[in-house]
Amino acid sequence: MTTAPQLSVLLPAYNEEACIADVVREVADVLRGVGRPFEIVVVDDGSTDATSERLGELQAGIPELRVLRLRRNSGQSAALGAAFRAARGEIFITLDADGQNDPADIPALLAQLATCDLCCGYRAKRQDTWSKRFGSRLANAVRNHALHETIRDTGCTLKAFRAEWTAELPMQFRGMHRFLPALMAMAGARIAEIPVNHRPRAAGQSKYTNWGRLKETLWDLWAVRWMQKRYRSRALASD
Repeated sequence: MTTAPQLSVLLPAYNEEACIADVVREVADVLRGVGRPFEIVVVDDGSTDATSERLGELQAGIPELRVLRLRRNSGQSAALGAAFRAARGEIFITLDADGQNDPADIPALLAQLATCDLCCGYRAKRQDTWSKRFGSRLANAVRNHALHETIRDTGCTLKAFRAEWTAELPMQFRGMHRFLPALMAMAGARIAEIPVNHRPRAAGQSKYTNWGRLKETLWDLWAVRWMQKRYRSRALASD
């Protein structure tokens, strides 16, 4: 009988044929060192390159790898939403498929879950262009001001959290992946942050621009602020 996974690593991937194999192998190596049953769930977000073929080749040597494929490119929120529904672990870990997040940070994120429900990584020494770093700092400042938060780096995908907190997240709406801390905090989740490594992109191309992200994020920001104001807990007194 196959042991049920305790950990589910979730990777949304779109046109990452040059990176995905190395990232999945690196994640598998780190998790085998953790010593807990795990699975790696990659969601191919409608890639038009050879990402799907690379993943199929990997499955022969990495039995913990599961691959989901969206019919069309739907964005990171939809891809993560599909992963949340399919994953079987008690703890979810999310990271990018481009190799810039360092899987070696996963054990430190997991250790923090002894005292919190969501541990967010923040890129202490970000390996990106000056314009991307500036755009990220500006976006974080605006987001924190509007949502009354102090999250250092909501754009960092590297996070670990207890699976039950994803049950009611509105991942069917584009852009919600950028607001996971705010959405979970509304429901009462305890949030922690730790510094994590950030690496230069070794291959492939970024899917975002500062201007494109800003246009979407501003609309999403007001939507999440509206949710905060209207949110009402359904927790029972006996919980």
